[in-house]
Amino acid sequence: MIIARNNFANADVLARSLASNVAASLRQALAGKEKATLAVSGGSTPQKFFEALSRQKLDWSRVTVTLIDERQVDEASPRSNAKLVKAALVQNEAANAHFVPLFQNPAAAEIADFDVAILGMGNDGHTASFFPAGDTLSQALSESAPPLLAISAPGSGEPRLTFSLSKILASAEIILHIQGIDKIATLERAMQDGEILEMPVRAVLRSDRAIEIYWCP
Repeated sequence: MIIARNNFANADVLARSLASNVAASLRQALAGKEKATLAVSGGSTPQKFFEALSRQKLDWSRVTVTLIDERQVDEASPRSNAKLVKAALVQNEAANAHFVPLFQNPAAAEIADFDVAILGMGNDGHTASFFPAGDTLSQALSESAPPLLAISAPGSGEPRLTFSLSKILASAEIILHIQGIDKIATLERAMQDGEILEMPVRAVLRSDRAIEIYWCP
Protein backbone atom coordinates (compact mmCIF):
# COMPACT_ATOMS: atom_id res chain seq x y z
CA MET A 1 0.00 0.00 0.00
CA ILE A 2 1.42 3.39 -1.01
CA ILE A 3 0.38 6.40 1.03
CA ALA A 4 2.30 9.09 -0.85
CA ARG A 5 4.51 9.67 -3.85
CA ASN A 6 6.71 12.72 -3.49
CA ASN A 7 8.13 14.05 -6.77
CA PHE A 8 11.07 16.45 -6.84
CA ALA A 9 12.73 18.49 -9.59
CA ASN A 10 16.19 17.07 -9.01
CA ALA A 11 18.35 14.98 -6.68
CA ASP A 12 19.51 17.93 -4.59
CA VAL A 13 15.99 19.02 -3.67
CA LEU A 14 14.96 15.43 -3.00
CA ALA A 15 18.00 14.83 -0.76
CA ARG A 16 17.29 17.90 1.37
CA SER A 17 13.60 17.06 1.79
CA LEU A 18 14.20 13.40 2.57
CA ALA A 19 16.98 14.26 5.03
CA SER A 20 14.75 16.76 6.82
CA ASN A 21 11.87 14.31 7.08
CA VAL A 22 14.02 11.37 8.22
CA ALA A 23 15.65 13.56 10.85
CA ALA A 24 12.19 14.60 12.08
CA SER A 25 11.17 10.95 12.35
CA LEU A 26 14.31 10.11 14.31
CA ARG A 27 13.72 13.03 16.68
CA GLN A 28 10.16 11.84 17.23
CA ALA A 29 11.39 8.32 17.95
CA LEU A 30 13.98 9.63 20.41
CA ALA A 31 11.32 11.62 22.22
CA GLY A 32 9.67 8.37 23.24
CA LYS A 33 12.61 6.04 23.88
CA GLU A 34 16.30 5.98 24.60
CA LYS A 35 17.58 4.99 21.16
CA ALA A 36 16.45 5.04 17.53
CA THR A 37 17.50 2.86 14.60
CA LEU A 38 17.88 3.88 10.95
CA ALA A 39 18.44 1.36 8.16
CA VAL A 40 19.65 2.67 4.80
CA SER A 41 20.42 1.26 1.38
CA GLY A 42 23.68 1.58 -0.52
CA GLY A 43 24.51 2.17 -4.15
CA SER A 44 24.93 5.47 -5.99
CA THR A 45 21.41 6.85 -5.46
CA PRO A 46 21.55 7.82 -1.76
CA GLN A 47 24.89 9.67 -1.63
CA LYS A 48 23.42 13.18 -1.69
CA PHE A 49 20.75 12.15 0.80
CA PHE A 50 23.44 10.78 3.13
CA GLU A 51 25.40 14.02 2.94
CA ALA A 52 22.30 16.12 3.65
CA LEU A 53 21.23 13.87 6.51
CA SER A 54 24.69 14.02 8.08
CA ARG A 55 24.16 17.76 8.62
CA GLN A 56 20.82 17.43 10.42
CA LYS A 57 20.94 18.39 14.08
CA LEU A 58 19.68 15.73 16.48
CA ASP A 59 21.15 13.57 19.23
CA TRP A 60 23.02 11.26 16.90
CA SER A 61 24.78 9.57 19.83
CA ARG A 62 21.45 7.84 20.49
CA VAL A 63 20.98 6.73 16.86
CA THR A 64 22.07 3.37 15.46
CA VAL A 65 22.66 3.32 11.71
CA THR A 66 22.78 0.08 9.76
CA LEU A 67 22.30 -1.19 6.23
CA ILE A 68 19.27 -2.86 4.66
CA ASP A 69 21.69 -5.10 2.76
CA GLU A 70 25.36 -5.43 1.93
CA ARG A 71 27.75 -7.02 -0.51
CA GLN A 72 30.00 -9.61 1.07
CA VAL A 73 33.15 -7.56 0.54
CA ASP A 74 35.66 -5.95 2.87
CA GLU A 75 35.10 -2.30 3.75
CA ALA A 76 38.23 -1.41 1.79
CA SER A 77 36.38 -2.36 -1.42
CA PRO A 78 34.74 0.45 -3.43
CA ARG A 79 31.74 -1.90 -3.67
CA SER A 80 31.20 -1.84 0.09
CA ASN A 81 28.01 -0.13 1.23
CA ALA A 82 29.52 0.22 4.71
CA LYS A 83 32.38 2.25 3.23
CA LEU A 84 29.86 4.60 1.58
CA VAL A 85 27.82 5.06 4.74
CA LYS A 86 30.88 5.81 6.85
CA ALA A 87 32.24 8.29 4.32
CA ALA A 88 28.98 10.11 3.48
CA LEU A 89 26.58 9.71 6.42
CA VAL A 90 28.49 9.04 9.64
CA GLN A 91 30.13 12.44 9.36
CA ASN A 92 29.47 16.06 10.42
CA GLU A 93 26.57 16.22 12.90
CA ALA A 94 26.08 12.44 12.51
CA ALA A 95 29.69 11.58 13.39
CA ASN A 96 28.57 10.26 16.79
CA ALA A 97 26.01 7.84 15.38
CA HIS A 98 26.64 4.15 16.12
CA PHE A 99 27.15 2.30 12.84
CA VAL A 100 26.47 -1.45 12.68
CA PRO A 101 27.94 -3.17 9.59
CA LEU A 102 26.52 -6.42 8.23
CA PHE A 103 29.52 -8.15 6.66
CA GLN A 104 31.36 -10.42 9.12
CA ASN A 105 29.19 -9.13 11.96
CA PRO A 106 26.69 -11.80 13.12
CA ALA A 107 25.58 -9.48 15.94
CA ALA A 108 23.80 -7.35 13.33
CA ALA A 109 20.99 -9.92 13.30
CA GLU A 110 20.12 -8.83 16.86
CA ILE A 111 19.60 -5.16 16.00
CA ALA A 112 16.38 -3.50 17.17
CA ASP A 113 13.47 -2.98 14.80
CA PHE A 114 14.02 -0.02 12.53
CA ASP A 115 12.38 3.31 13.22
CA VAL A 116 13.05 4.31 9.61
CA ALA A 117 13.96 1.99 6.73
CA ILE A 118 15.10 3.50 3.43
CA LEU A 119 14.81 1.11 0.49
CA GLY A 120 16.10 1.41 -3.04
CA MET A 121 15.01 -0.47 -6.16
CA GLY A 122 16.83 -1.83 -9.20
CA ASN A 123 15.53 -1.94 -12.74
CA ASP A 124 15.22 -5.71 -12.37
CA GLY A 125 12.63 -5.13 -9.64
CA HIS A 126 14.84 -6.01 -6.69
CA THR A 127 14.84 -4.18 -3.40
CA ALA A 128 17.14 -4.85 -0.44
CA SER A 129 19.03 -7.88 -1.84
CA PHE A 130 15.82 -9.61 -2.90
CA PHE A 131 17.09 -10.35 -6.40
CA PRO A 132 15.08 -12.36 -8.94
CA ALA A 133 16.35 -15.96 -9.00
CA GLY A 134 18.13 -15.47 -5.69
CA ASP A 135 19.11 -18.78 -4.12
CA THR A 136 17.42 -17.91 -0.80
CA LEU A 137 14.82 -15.47 -2.16
CA SER A 138 11.77 -17.51 -1.14
CA GLN A 139 13.17 -17.86 2.36
CA ALA A 140 13.99 -14.14 2.59
CA LEU A 141 10.39 -13.27 1.69
CA SER A 142 8.81 -15.78 4.07
CA GLU A 143 7.39 -14.94 7.48
CA SER A 144 9.67 -17.53 9.07
CA ALA A 145 12.92 -16.05 7.70
CA PRO A 146 15.72 -15.17 10.11
CA PRO A 147 16.24 -11.41 10.46
CA LEU A 148 19.45 -11.45 8.42
CA LEU A 149 20.46 -13.96 5.77
CA ALA A 150 22.83 -14.54 2.86
CA ILE A 151 21.67 -14.51 -0.74
CA SER A 152 23.29 -14.93 -4.16
CA ALA A 153 21.70 -14.33 -7.57
CA PRO A 154 22.75 -13.93 -11.20
CA GLY A 155 22.14 -10.17 -10.98
CA SER A 156 23.59 -9.56 -7.54
CA GLY A 157 27.26 -9.44 -8.42
CA GLU A 158 28.91 -10.53 -5.19
CA PRO A 159 27.10 -12.73 -2.66
CA ARG A 160 25.02 -10.52 -0.40
CA LEU A 161 23.63 -10.21 3.09
CA THR A 162 20.13 -8.83 3.51
CA PHE A 163 17.59 -8.20 6.19
CA SER A 164 14.47 -10.26 5.58
CA LEU A 165 11.12 -8.95 4.36
CA SER A 166 9.60 -9.52 7.81
CA LYS A 167 12.34 -7.47 9.46
CA ILE A 168 11.87 -4.63 6.98
CA LEU A 169 8.08 -4.65 7.29
CA ALA A 170 8.41 -4.39 11.07
CA SER A 171 9.89 -0.89 10.61
CA ALA A 172 7.93 2.02 12.00
CA GLU A 173 8.38 3.93 8.72
CA ILE A 174 9.29 2.60 5.26
CA ILE A 175 10.51 4.84 2.45
CA LEU A 176 11.33 3.90 -1.15
CA HIS A 177 13.94 6.26 -2.61
CA ILE A 178 14.30 6.07 -6.40
CA GLN A 179 15.67 8.34 -9.10
CA GLY A 180 15.36 8.41 -12.88
CA ILE A 181 12.66 7.96 -15.50
CA ASP A 182 13.64 4.31 -15.82
CA LYS A 183 12.88 3.70 -12.14
CA ILE A 184 9.35 5.10 -12.49
CA ALA A 185 8.79 2.73 -15.40
CA THR A 186 10.06 -0.14 -13.24
CA LEU A 187 7.80 0.93 -10.37
CA GLU A 188 4.79 1.03 -12.66
CA ARG A 189 5.56 -2.51 -13.86
CA ALA A 190 5.96 -3.67 -10.30
CA MET A 191 2.55 -2.27 -9.38
CA GLN A 192 0.89 -4.33 -12.10
CA ASP A 193 -0.21 -7.94 -11.77
CA GLY A 194 2.63 -10.43 -11.82
CA GLU A 195 4.66 -12.82 -9.72
CA ILE A 196 6.47 -11.47 -6.69
CA LEU A 197 9.49 -13.67 -7.43
CA GLU A 198 9.85 -11.98 -10.82
CA MET A 199 9.93 -8.48 -9.28
CA PRO A 200 10.54 -8.93 -5.55
CA VAL A 201 9.85 -5.27 -4.74
CA ARG A 202 6.21 -6.31 -5.14
CA ALA A 203 6.48 -8.05 -1.78
CA VAL A 204 6.92 -4.64 -0.15
CA LEU A 205 4.43 -2.80 -2.35
CA ARG A 206 1.73 -5.43 -1.78
CA SER A 207 2.19 -5.58 1.97
CA ASP A 208 -0.27 -3.98 4.36
CA ARG A 209 2.37 -1.39 5.33
CA ALA A 210 2.27 2.21 4.22
CA ILE A 211 5.10 2.97 1.80
CA GLU A 212 6.20 6.52 1.00
CA ILE A 213 8.00 7.09 -2.30
CA TYR A 214 10.59 9.79 -2.97
CA TRP A 215 11.42 10.25 -6.65
CA CYS A 216 13.18 12.67 -8.99
CA PRO A 217 14.17 12.40 -12.67
